[in-house]
Amino acid sequence: MSAERVPHRLPPRLTSFVGRQTELDGLAEALRGGGLVTLVGPGGCGKTRLAAETAARQARTRPDGVWWVDLSDVADPAAVPGALGAALGVLVAPGRAAAPALARQLSDRRALICLDNCEHVLDAAAELVMELLRGCPDVVVLATGREPLGVPGEVVWRVPPLSGGDAVALFEERAGGAPASARARAAVRTACARLDGIPLAIELAAAWSGTLSAEEILRGLDDRFALLVRGPRGVPARHRTLAASMAWSHDLLAEDDRVLFRRLGALCGGFTLATARGVCAFEPLDGTAVRDGLRRLVDKSLLVADTRGDPARFRMLETVHRYAAALLEASGETERVRDRHLDTYLAFAEEAAPLLATDKDAWRAAVVPERDNLRAAVEHGLSLPDAGRGRRLAAELAWLWHLDGHGHEGMELLGRAIERGAGERTALQARLLTGLALVADTTRPLGLEYDAAEAALEISTGLGDEAGACLARLLLAVGRFAFDLDAGRALAEAARDQARRAGEAFVADAATALTGIIAHLRDDHAAAVPLLEASVAGLAARGERGIASTALAFLAAGVLYGGDPARARELAAEALRMARPLGGLHRVGLAGAVLATVEGTAGRLAEAHAVLEPMVRLLEGSDPPPFVPGLARAMGWLRLWEGRPGEAAGWFRSEADWRDGATLADLTPQALTGLAEALRATGDADAATEACERALAAARHAGMPRVLADALEQSALLADDAARAEDLHHQALALRADHGLWLCCVPGLEALAGLAARAGSFVEAARLLGACDRAREEMGYPRRSPWRGPADDLPALLREALGDDAHDAARAEGRALDLRDAVAYARRARGRRGRPSSGWDSLTPTERGVVRLAVEGLSNPEIGARLFMSRSTVKTHLSHVYAKLGVANRTELAALAGPLLTDT
Repeated sequence: MSAERVPHRLPPRLTSFVGRQTELDGLAEALRGGGLVTLVGPGGCGKTRLAAETAARQARTRPDGVWWVDLSDVADPAAVPGALGAALGVLVAPGRAAAPALARQLSDRRALICLDNCEHVLDAAAELVMELLRGCPDVVVLATGREPLGVPGEVVWRVPPLSGGDAVALFEERAGGAPASARARAAVRTACARLDGIPLAIELAAAWSGTLSAEEILRGLDDRFALLVRGPRGVPARHRTLAASMAWSHDLLAEDDRVLFRRLGALCGGFTLATARGVCAFEPLDGTAVRDGLRRLVDKSLLVADTRGDPARFRMLETVHRYAAALLEASGETERVRDRHLDTYLAFAEEAAPLLATDKDAWRAAVVPERDNLRAAVEHGLSLPDAGRGRRLAAELAWLWHLDGHGHEGMELLGRAIERGAGERTALQARLLTGLALVADTTRPLGLEYDAAEAALEISTGLGDEAGACLARLLLAVGRFAFDLDAGRALAEAARDQARRAGEAFVADAATALTGIIAHLRDDHAAAVPLLEASVAGLAARGERGIASTALAFLAAGVLYGGDPARARELAAEALRMARPLGGLHRVGLAGAVLATVEGTAGRLAEAHAVLEPMVRLLEGSDPPPFVPGLARAMGWLRLWEGRPGEAAGWFRSEADWRDGATLADLTPQALTGLAEALRATGDADAATEACERALAAARHAGMPRVLADALEQSALLADDAARAEDLHHQALALRADHGLWLCCVPGLEALAGLAARAGSFVEAARLLGACDRAREEMGYPRRSPWRGPADDLPALLREALGDDAHDAARAEGRALDLRDAVAYARRARGRRGRPSSGWDSLTPTERGVVRLAVEGLSNPEIGARLFMSRSTVKTHLSHVYAKLGVANRTELAALAGPLLTDT
């Protein structure tokens, strides 16, 4: 395989690589042995460049690529696995489970991973490498740092100084050519030798070639080098050598450039010309001096410029940045520079804020590269006696933390900002509370966001701030609907109406999405589809990927249940494509769970695995697991379809009990029906029955017809009595047909076919199977297990009972029916099998459902709401029941039906 065709991520080659052929050959040999090879040496000795060149030459031998991870900007050791995950484009679990989860995702890769600049996060890097070596037998790690990682089996490669010839060649390459005179060439050789062959020092010296002669460069080394060679006791010689180079380079700067250099030490990770001017342009520097000074610092290798984007970004090498920061601390300017840093990034965030309403993608593109600086500015602002600026900046960044997977950081900073304003009833305090609710929604939902949103709504309403109040009300709806769909819908509708009055288009669209999601959960798809489609159109037009992707995912699920897996796949894939740039597991995982469910339903288990596996590896071993709604349930279905019901039950149970056993309207009932099916498949009928009972209660309470039908179907499949099983199947079928859940009707009809065959109605059974054959073919919905009904060998049984010709004729008659006609046929066929005209056995499944609720004491309107029918329909059913049972009122009905209901 050519190097060009191997996936890799390597740092750009901004300058040529010079020399070190011996080292390159030796490292290639060391890497053939696998494991960990660590390049060790002082700052500036060329570890990074040598590692990058070595890695580039390994591309042909690493089928899964060569991946570079620069840790120099990673201040938090806990973020080390995340840096590797970002480089590889994989998701990373939070907390201590990050490294093991990452190793699981890479377990089958044959790749070279390069961890550059490990020394300041040594323990975290060592832990990550140990996990990789334990779990990834074909992954080789090449690390760089000032000291070994201390991992068992580590091959430590101490980077030597450049040879004399290589050092001179490097100087001449960076200087733009060899000096003209023999005297100058000799000066270069001497300078390289006195710099101990340290590449960074040589490059810094060579950068002055356009200003000083080779002899002047050599003379400039005399005093500085001699002074720092005799530095503090206990400091390694290699540190003194680099310090000499740094001090010499700094002292040769013009005074304005020295000032600029140390002030740049306040900037973190990277910066633009505009932010450098904001932080550094005060006496004696103006904006022009900052711009010109940046150019000179780049020329002298004290800054690295990346001009590939607009605007260009600058950064300091790690050692150079630390040197600049130390100079700033010693200068007496620290507080003033940090204050300007805070002001600059507060102005930056406030200037970018309007993009949140018009183009959230553009807002993210502007803000995400500055995340390190923004965090540092917030932390400084909140540490001041007057925390106002820090609090304002924290309020501006809530969407960053909501979207980018750093929610715990955001919640901590927002919490501190709220605490600094404790007792305030100001617009700023309301914004901070709203921001906390927003970040909690995708980080630690179900509780905190409700309390924070409620407090924000109260303050905003008191201040007459309609815009703030409608967003707080929407977040209150988000917190509420998980426990009460009706209350959530009412709040969402109120937020939508208020947002429209206030001209807040985003809140209006997001509230529309939530009302559509609730309509979907209630299986009112005629209402859900236009709501979801409208919200997606509005949100996507403004770059609001998060909520738009979630709305698309629910739309895909509704289309699936309606019987169109192909269209559902398109919508779910678009939802995942829309969510991926965000990187956060919440939105990506939700969309991926729906896509995997669609793929699995269509029989594409390998494709479902490909979607879920990266996310599942993050969940395994996480304690507590990250919140990814629907992901565990999707994995449960996949395991069940693969014939691994025990594992499936574990996944379903993890979602059903995610909130310490609390019933969540949007999660618990669906997970419980899956759990019941998985437990039934394991043969644990008692546990399956218990799960069914919980599912029935939860689905009825939440008002979710599809889930209620699924639970009724599982109860039917667990029933010993054929009549009761048939009643339950017909109740499920009625709910599904009444709500357009045509895909779900198919397995129900097949189960009824099995019961018909058991009752001797072989022609009816064959016709139903024929109709289901057609429906599955038209939908692209293959059978996975032999049969869900009582007769596992149903096709063979029917052929034997009817004979080939009669069987084939009946199946053909069934295939002539579309699915709606097949459902109607199943209902009529049941009546033809001899339901009596009076007495308890004469009641239809729907009539029995009405009786059950009437005996429980529910009013006609309450029965209608529970069974999704009008008040007049309930009245009609009761009149039929009274006539069939020979009773005149509810009291007589309860006396007669109560004992019978306990048996059904």
